[in-house]
Amino acid sequence: MNKVILMGRLTRDPEVRYTQTNNTLVASFALAVNRRFVRQGEERQADFINIVAWSKLGEFCSKYFKKGQQVGIIGRIQTRTWDDDQGTKHYVTEVVAEEAYFADSKKDSYDTNSFENNFGTTMPSNNPNTGSDFEISSDDDLPF
Repeated sequence: MNKVILMGRLTRDPEVRYTQTNNTLVASFALAVNRRFVRQGEERQADFINIVAWSKLGEFCSKYFKKGQQVGIIGRIQTRTWDDDQGTKHYVTEVVAEEAYFADSKKDSYDTNSFENNFGTTMPSNNPNTGSDFEISSDDDLPF
């Protein structure tokens, strides 16, 4: 079984490119994933893990993920090799994303008056100062 679950912060905005053969979108980025334990007297260390997301998932990541944001990735480890123009062989190990999630709290990600849902539309919050039609005063009876 080849399954990876990671939670970390993006080290840069996702970079988008397209394959030459069938013009498929590929988004690549790196996650800084904190190590679980800290040695006494040392700072917490992180591993920097390369992530690749294809097609629709890659489009989602490129549109909504930004540098510094905390995200969760579920995928699989993949290794590949290639020879460059000088004939030098290169090896890379990366995680191919199969699922991607926001992991920041709403408080960290969004302002208090509105939030952006997964489809990029801005929706009003439940803040009574925003003029919402669904204001609840303290003397209202709630149906639940």
